[in-house]
Amino acid sequence: MTKKITLPITQDDINSLKAGDSVLLTGTILTGRDAAHKRLFELIEQGKKLPVDIKGEIIYYVGPAPAKKGYAVGPAGPTSSYRMDKYTPSLLDLGLKGMIGKGARSKEVIDSIVKNKCVYFAAIGGAAALIAKSIKSEELLCYDDLGTEAIRRYTVEDFPCIVAVDCEGNNVYESEPRKYRTL
Repeated sequence: MTKKITLPITQDDINSLKAGDSVLLTGTILTGRDAAHKRLFELIEQGKKLPVDIKGEIIYYVGPAPAKKGYAVGPAGPTSSYRMDKYTPSLLDLGLKGMIGKGARSKEVIDSIVKNKCVYFAAIGGAAALIAKSIKSEELLCYDDLGTEAIRRYTVEDFPCIVAVDCEGNNVYESEPRKYRTL
């Protein structure tokens, strides 16, 4: 069964999600990749205010291709999440409630997800054109000089993803391979 969640995500929504759940997100999400995360992290380290309010938000690790006619963005597949692992615990401590990317996360990130009662969603790599269909609009928020890696706000409708790590630390990157191993 697929769960539909209207954003902003609530703590009740997060608490109800279990690793492996299929989810469709509708509402707004932020975007950002390595370079933007590094800048946010540096501001946190300096005790400065962030240029965007991340409290209660979900961030999608994406750098889309140019938009084709009739689309808000071009193909918009997920970026490998491990590249943000150094910065993620600090952002979760400031109130970020979720992330969307692909691939496993470090122990430090998973521990921070549990500590902050957050969620990590996996989007399907290789489905960038399909994902782009769920993105209805985009708005540049900051770091325009980073091009496709700038922080944006996407309005999404039925954005498909899977709960990869739930707020209890259950992790499909650990649990699912075990089901298929043979001795």
